[in-house]
Amino acid sequence: MAKVVVLGAGIAGHTAAAHLRRKLSKDHEVVVVSPNSNYQWVPSNIWVGIGKMTSKQIIFPLEPLYKRKGIKFKQAKVVDFFPEGSSDLDKAHVSVEYVAGEKKGTKELVDYDYLINATGPKLAFDLTPGLNPGKNNTYSVCTYGHATEAWEGLEKLIQKAKTSNEKQKILIGTGHPKATCQGAAFEYILNVEKLLSDLKVRDKFDVKWISNEYELGDFGMDGLLLKYGSKNIPSSEMVEMLFRDRNIDWITEAGVTEVEDGKVHYETLDGQKHTEEFDFAMLIPAFSGHGFKAYDKANNDITDKLFKGFMIVDADYTPKPHEEWTVQDWPETYQNPSFSNIFAPGIAFAPPHSISKPRKSESGLEIFPSPPRTGMPSGITAKLVADNIIDIINKGTHELHHKGSLGNMGAACIASAGYGAFTGSGVSITTYPIVPDFKKYPDSHGRKLGKTFGEVGLAGHWLKLFLHYAFLYKAKMKPFWWIIPE
Repeated sequence: MAKVVVLGAGIAGHTAAAHLRRKLSKDHEVVVVSPNSNYQWVPSNIWVGIGKMTSKQIIFPLEPLYKRKGIKFKQAKVVDFFPEGSSDLDKAHVSVEYVAGEKKGTKELVDYDYLINATGPKLAFDLTPGLNPGKNNTYSVCTYGHATEAWEGLEKLIQKAKTSNEKQKILIGTGHPKATCQGAAFEYILNVEKLLSDLKVRDKFDVKWISNEYELGDFGMDGLLLKYGSKNIPSSEMVEMLFRDRNIDWITEAGVTEVEDGKVHYETLDGQKHTEEFDFAMLIPAFSGHGFKAYDKANNDITDKLFKGFMIVDADYTPKPHEEWTVQDWPETYQNPSFSNIFAPGIAFAPPHSISKPRKSESGLEIFPSPPRTGMPSGITAKLVADNIIDIINKGTHELHHKGSLGNMGAACIASAGYGAFTGSGVSITTYPIVPDFKKYPDSHGRKLGKTFGEVGLAGHWLKLFLHYAFLYKAKMKPFWWIIPE
């Protein structure tokens, strides 16, 4: 009998646990450890943030589902890793601390045969002084709780605008010089602008984008050359067109360094320091590792064998100039090289390098997006990790046949603007591969045209709505859920 422990119950962790339980016999144990009692479909946080959905529409409790499916659940947070065992427990294990219920505050050692670290990122608001959801008129849509707060703040501002003679200022974008997840902020600003237009108060607002991108449409992927209609255009032109059509102003090359009540301080690549005032801001924080520690059997610190901020996997982490990295540097199996029974799919793995070109301001401040690994890549990498562990357990093979590098994996991002069957629109951007392969596609910025394209229209909005219901159906493990692709 094998015991597989999954740390985290987000898109990656929940996906891995679901496939493990479906494909492994009941003789084998699947355990999920997560501090969160609910699963949330994160992409729909955007609609919660504009009041078109409630948090109850995008979440469901994990424990009842896991109990029905035969998955053990511990509502706890990971504290330390002991991949060789310790003096307290000879078998490989993690130390966890319960965060709810009768066991709240107590620690426990959880042993494993195979470990999937799907803890995702720490939302490192603390890395930007003053950036705190619900404080200083700044908000987030990274969790359903944050998104609910954002809508409360936005709704109050809309009511204020209706009786005020002064224009209200909205600022949306990234809140740290190396923040990622520009796509979520991009979708949110389009939704906010559409909401204001629908409410016929758009003329009472200045809406502005602020980002650490070198130019619009970078999205942490160094931008895209994409097929748009009958033309091939860079993503910067597409996003600029969308912003101009909607009267959205923008600031790029901006590293936010501090937030005060109604003010954001930022530095640009030319070394100049600026201040932007706002009445409402939604700023994506930096994503960081959780600061886990790892120890060997003699209690020596071996954190550097497991973590490089995020977890070390089968990537090439050799330091090299940005111009010398290749798509082959990226991992394929998400297996830790020091401990073959530990894996890290989704956001939990440490990327080998930035995709967007690293840039420093004249004062030395690094201002560029970190690599995105959310959404589709999280689900796909979680499934392939689960499938490899299933093969090891069922077939006794240690050769990993299931592989998937972000350098040969595509992704679709659908930024819906508005909500409803006939009133929204969607910006659909599909890219292949996620990490550009300049050798294979030298004339199209490292990506394959035709598979990398952009569209704007109602069809994308319909698809976004369909995905909301389809993926919640899949996450609830309803009949034939596995037919729906990651």
